[in-house]
Amino acid sequence: MNIRENVALKAYNTFGIAAQARHFVAVTELDQLQRILELEAYPKKSILGGGSNILLTQDVEALVIHIDLKGIRVVEEDKNEVVVEVMAGENWHELVLWSLEKGYGGLENLSLIPGNIGAAPIQNIGAYGVELKDVFVRCTAVQRDTGKPVIFDREACAFGYRDSIFKQSAKDAYIITAVHLRLTKHNHKRNIAYGAIEAELKKNEIIHPTPRDIANAVIALRQRKLPDPKTLGNSGSFFKNPILSKMHFEAFIHAHPQAPHYKVDEEHVKVPAGWLIEQCGFKGKRFGAVGVYEKQALVLVNHGAANGGEVLKVVHRIQHEVHQKFGIALQPEVHIM
Repeated sequence: MNIRENVALKAYNTFGIAAQARHFVAVTELDQLQRILELEAYPKKSILGGGSNILLTQDVEALVIHIDLKGIRVVEEDKNEVVVEVMAGENWHELVLWSLEKGYGGLENLSLIPGNIGAAPIQNIGAYGVELKDVFVRCTAVQRDTGKPVIFDREACAFGYRDSIFKQSAKDAYIITAVHLRLTKHNHKRNIAYGAIEAELKKNEIIHPTPRDIANAVIALRQRKLPDPKTLGNSGSFFKNPILSKMHFEAFIHAHPQAPHYKVDEEHVKVPAGWLIEQCGFKGKRFGAVGVYEKQALVLVNHGAANGGEVLKVVHRIQHEVHQKFGIALQPEVHIM
């Protein structure tokens, strides 16, 4: 194993923050990961995957373990479905493209989500009416304290909205090494009820969309409203869309009848965080090198030289003003380190 000192992390986080790792190692084999976890010379260890969902606010005084496990393979198959095993270091969107090339359905609505496979169950990633849990079978993880592999099925993961056991009771206790997903070969379930997808397909005169048609629509939508991290540093949607209780929502909508909202269940309603932020006047604003993206207020961007502390100040300012105006506490979707 090659443990390096004082490694720049700018290339390892999509926000483009220039922080450093005191020690750094890239892991390409499972047994290598288990050996590294046993190293007593590095009592503090931090896990880094695709770096698309983090904000580095300081240098990392720990051994940063970059999960770079690769591989995609079919492990179960019948005439209608396949189960694929995907290693944690694989890029999510590259997996989506692979599934489309194979003719598999299930991931198309999740096209162009940045990051790697290992983070997908932690976040229960989702977009355009679909979440990871809809195709999830199980994941394999390594217990950080013992190095032993553990299998989590869908129920054990306790998935919620951008949430899972890995952000709650099992936070920092496990390292996900592989994910198993169930995809369709025929009779694909088309999730096109989300208005923007439906409109995009209609514009392209597509009546009976294939998974690839839906993926192309999602990609076009995301490219129009979200910045490419390769050209403008960002971590995607920075805040979760708040979910209000029925009582809270009734008071909110009475005061703000024009607010968009989406029913979650009989007792909860989701309100778009981007709309709340935009109503507070933040959309398109710059605060030095930190900006609120001009096309989507939910996205904070690095115009080139921002540090994590500067981004965090803008985060706190947005949270404060949204709470003052609407009485709603915005929670970051991004992991702040």
